[in-house]
Amino acid sequence: MKILVINGPNLNFLGIREKAIYGNQDYNYLLKLLEKKGKETGSQVTVFQSNHEGAIIDRLQEAYFDGTEGIVINPGAFTHYSYAIRDALSSITVPKVEIHISDITKREEFRKISVTAPACDKQIYGRGLDGYLQAIDFILAGAKGREW
Repeated sequence: MKILVINGPNLNFLGIREKAIYGNQDYNYLLKLLEKKGKETGSQVTVFQSNHEGAIIDRLQEAYFDGTEGIVINPGAFTHYSYAIRDALSSITVPKVEIHISDITKREEFRKISVTAPACDKQIYGRGLDGYLQAIDFILAGAKGREW
C-alpha cells in the first residue's frame, strides 16, 4: 500500500522545539520509525515536510494523481486555520488521518480547534510519535476491509 505522511510547519524541529511537549526524539528518528513501519507492513511510506502552506497543498494535489492510497497528516499550526489545506484534503477520497503528537485538548484554546480534521476519517492526538504508527495501522485496517 502506498501511504503519504505529510508534516507541516516546525515538525522538522522535533527534538529541538519544546521538548517537554514534543519529546526528545528528533525528526530523523521519526523518519526511521516510519521507514521501519513501512518495511514491517510491506507498505511504501513516503514522507513530506514543509513549513509552507502552498507546498503542502501542492503535495496533496499530487497525491491525487500518484497512486497514494492513504494519507497521514500532521498539519502543525495549519490545523487551526488553513481552510486551503482542508479543501485540498476534501478533494482526495483516500483514507486520511490527522495526527498530533501532543494532546491538543489539553493545550491552549486555539489548539483545540481543527479546521482540517473534518476532512479526515480519523484524528489521533496525544500519543507522541506512536500516533503516526497508529494512523498507518488505521489506514491498513481499512484497506483490509476492517471497519475504520
